[in-house]
Amino acid sequence: MNRSSPNLLKSELDRFDYELPRNLIAQRPLPRRSDARLMVVDRADGSLAHRSVRDLPDLLRPGDCLVINDTRVLCARLIGKRSQTGGRWEGLFLSTDVEGHWRVLSKARGKLAPGEPITLINRLSDDDVTLRLIEKLPGGVWIAHPESDQTAFELLDRVGRVPLPHYIRGGEMVEDDRQRYQTVYARHLGSVAAPTAGLHFTDDLLARLVERGVTPVRLTLHVGLDTFRPIGTATLAEHRMHKERGQIDRAAVEQIARARAAGGRVVAVGTTTVRLLETAGASGELAPWSGETDLFIRPPYQFKVVDTLLTNFHLPRTTLLVLVRTFGGDELLTRAYDAAIEEKYRFYSYGDAMLIL
Repeated sequence: MNRSSPNLLKSELDRFDYELPRNLIAQRPLPRRSDARLMVVDRADGSLAHRSVRDLPDLLRPGDCLVINDTRVLCARLIGKRSQTGGRWEGLFLSTDVEGHWRVLSKARGKLAPGEPITLINRLSDDDVTLRLIEKLPGGVWIAHPESDQTAFELLDRVGRVPLPHYIRGGEMVEDDRQRYQTVYARHLGSVAAPTAGLHFTDDLLARLVERGVTPVRLTLHVGLDTFRPIGTATLAEHRMHKERGQIDRAAVEQIARARAAGGRVVAVGTTTVRLLETAGASGELAPWSGETDLFIRPPYQFKVVDTLLTNFHLPRTTLLVLVRTFGGDELLTRAYDAAIEEKYRFYSYGDAMLIL
């Protein structure tokens, strides 16, 4: 990965930058999810060890609580054409409202106009439903309305593509991505990107963890558009964090409380899980929570709920990397990333993982 130009590196963000050979960006998932490599980062003694995700039952302890994000990824990427000119159009579904209006990120050559119809092209390459643009919002986002009686989720299942990040095959999906860019425990539709640490789990691995005495607990945080975007401000304090919707119910809170009372650790699967747990525990005591969070975890944040973190390797200059470095420590995590590059770990969404103890 090319380092940013020198004139942009005179900022607090310098220390969250690193160079990555492009051949280490995973383009496809492994045949078996749990075969991914796992770097074990021990904050107590500063050690790094190289294991596999399938070793998690040996690395976690009876009584630990494994907290997973059960959001389900929408087929949110849209391909279409400007109905009047035939010009190519691309979009990303962001959300819908009670009136059936869509918020979509829109991209086309030339200027789009309110009222303009877009013909969406389905996965069979056939012309499908018309999406009529209504109002332009900041940041390339449009309010639009599909000319159909079907729900947004029904339409997306037919006309949408898996919203792969651009660094995976230029964002072009293959049919296998419909299943592999989804956790095995995905339940609630709403994300436009996968909570990638969860992609390593299989039903068998989860069963082995339960046998070990580890308690899985579900929460939901729908991953938003800005998750992978680099921070564009000179300082962390200037960055405005995007909002993501989620919830954790009383039963989950009580399960976590029982585990902690018995000496178990709260093991968060992924940065999205961390954000919701720390949002729900902002008062110092974890409580049921529902709503939108814009929590930006950065130094000198003190974690109130999460004890252990399973996470993938993240892009430079992103809020995800800042969160992980805040949790694991700058020096140790810098060394861990250097070691991952030297050992040729696979990076990003379909890549390997680390367990920070």
